Amino acid sequence: MSLPHGLPLDPSLPEPLARREFLRLLAGAGLATLSLGAPRLLGADDKAVVHPPAKADACILIWLAGGMAAPETFDPKRYAPYEKGLEYKRVLSTFPAIPTAVDGVRICQGLESIAQVMDRATLIRSAVQPDLGSILHSRHQFHWHTGYVPPQTVAAPHIGAWMARVLGPRNPVMPAFINIGQRLEGVGESEELKAFTTGGFFGGEYGPMNLPFPEDAAAAVRPPKGMDAGRFVNRDKEFRRLVDATPHRDLLSDHQHESMLRSMDNAYRLLSAKERAAFDLSLEPKEVQQEYDTSRFGRGCLLARRLVENGARFVEVTTEYVPFFQWDTHGKGHDMVAKMHKEIDRPIARLIRDLEARGLLDRTLVVIASEFSRDAMIEGRPGSKAGDQSFHKGSTIENPDHYGLHRHFTGGTSVVMFGGGVGKGKVYGATADERPLVAVKDPVSVEDMHATIFTAMGISPQTVFDVEGRPFYATIDGKGKPARIFG
Repeated sequence: MSLPHGLPLDPSLPEPLARREFLRLLAGAGLATLSLGAPRLLGADDKAVVHPPAKADACILIWLAGGMAAPETFDPKRYAPYEKGLEYKRVLSTFPAIPTAVDGVRICQGLESIAQVMDRATLIRSAVQPDLGSILHSRHQFHWHTGYVPPQTVAAPHIGAWMARVLGPRNPVMPAFINIGQRLEGVGESEELKAFTTGGFFGGEYGPMNLPFPEDAAAAVRPPKGMDAGRFVNRDKEFRRLVDATPHRDLLSDHQHESMLRSMDNAYRLLSAKERAAFDLSLEPKEVQQEYDTSRFGRGCLLARRLVENGARFVEVTTEYVPFFQWDTHGKGHDMVAKMHKEIDRPIARLIRDLEARGLLDRTLVVIASEFSRDAMIEGRPGSKAGDQSFHKGSTIENPDHYGLHRHFTGGTSVVMFGGGVGKGKVYGATADERPLVAVKDPVSVEDMHATIFTAMGISPQTVFDVEGRPFYATIDGKGKPARIFG
C-alpha cells in the first residue's frame, strides 16, 4: 500500500518488520523536524483565516485508549447474556441498556453515574474512522490526536499543541498542555506513543507536560528534596549549558533550540509559582479524593479539574494504552469492560458535577473519545472478514472468556461532549441497529471531530502554518467541518 506523501510501507512485510518500518519512517520525520525553522502562521495579516468566537477557554480530553466498544458503553444494542453455545451473530451488546437523565436516551449498565449527567452532554453516535490497515492502535491513535494519518514528512503536532500554539496559555505560569496517565516507557509501543505526544514542528515549548502518575504530580513541580534555592538555580544554569553544548546541536534549527530553552524557562517559572499547589492532590478533602479514587485514571480526572481551575488550557487524561489490557479487549472482553466501567463511571460524573458547581463547565469542553469501536465479528472495515484467532473460528461461544466485543471496528463509534457550548441532553447521529453497526446518520470523520473541537475553542479549522514552504492545516487541507452540535 502507499502512505501519505509517497512514503512506502511494504505490505508484504511480516507484522514485526512492518512495525519497524513504521517506526523508522516516524523517526525520520522527527529528525527532519529538528532542523526546521520557525513555522509561520499564514493568513494572519490579510485576515484570510477568521477564527470563530470561542465557546470554551479550556479543554479536557478523556481518552479511553485501546478501543472503547460503543455498544458496551454509549450506544447499546440488542443485549445477549452469556450462555454456553451462544452464537456470535447474536452478540451486539453484552450489557443491558439503562435509562439516563435524558428521556429516551439509554447507555450501558455499569455507567449509572454518567447516565445521571447526560443531560449536560451531547452524545455523538456517528464518529467514523478510516481503515488504516496494520498496526491499528499506533496509527489510529496518531490519527485521532494529530488529525493526520501517519507517517508524515514532518512531526504533526498533537491537538493540545495546536491549542497551546494558537491560543497560548490561560495562565502564564501554568503549562498550556498537560498529559495525564500515559507512561511513555515500558508499556509496549512506546515509540509510537511518543510520536504523537509532542509539540511537533511547533517546538518543545508547546509539547505536553507528562504526568503518568497523578498522585506523584506534586513532586514533579518542586525542586528535589534537600536542594536549596541557590543550588537549584545553579543546577538550572548547568543544565542549560549542557543543552547548548549537546553534540546534536548542529541538527537543531535555532527555532527548535530556542523553543527548548523557552520550555525550560516555563518549567522554572512554575516551580516557584503558587499555582504549583494545583498539582498536589493531597490538598483536596478526603471525601473528594475518595470519590475520584477508582484508579490512576480516576485520580487523573481530579488532577485535571484542579489544573483547569488554575489555568491549564488543554489536559488529556487517559486510561492508558497498554496492548491487550484495559479497553484493548481481545480476550475476556465482557469482564474487562465491566472493570473499566467501574474505573471511569464515578470519576467522570464527579468531574462534570465539580466543574459545574465551580461555574467552569460552560467554558470547559470535556470530550470522551477512543480510537475506534469494537465488534464481536468484524475486524477493520465494515464487511471485512473476521481474523483467525482460535476462539473466533467457530460460530458459537463455548467459554465465558470469549464473551464480549473483541475486534477493531471503525464504521461507527461514540464520542461524548460536555460544556463548551455544545447542546445539552442531545444525541447527534446514529448507527445501524443490526450488524454491521455502521454510522447511518450524520457521520463525523476525524477531521470533522477536530473541526468541532477547534471551533468550540475559537480556532478556525482552516488555520494554516507554513512549514518550510509547505502549508500545514489544523484539519487536513483546512476542510474539516464542525458537527452541528452547538447551542
